[in-house]
Amino acid sequence: MRLSELSGKEIVDVKKAERMGVLGQTDLEINETNGQIQALLIPSLKWFGLRKQGQEIRVPWQHIKKIGSDMIIIDINDEESPSK
Repeated sequence: MRLSELSGKEIVDVKKAERMGVLGQTDLEINETNGQIQALLIPSLKWFGLRKQGQEIRVPWQHIKKIGSDMIIIDINDEESPSK
């Protein structure tokens, strides 16, 4: 799958049943050696979509459960929630 095919998909947490963001508003953590995606870095948002400084949620690639045509389903642990 190409990165362009992932762009624009909604990221949804299956446990909390909430929208985390849209791929394109997130950063990717990429292994420089082999080019594989290691994690999604999703910024924490507050009112009106303004970004909280320094807050983000890191979702390791192995926590991605399903990539569909419209969304990406993730399953993250509570201890992996907002990190700096």
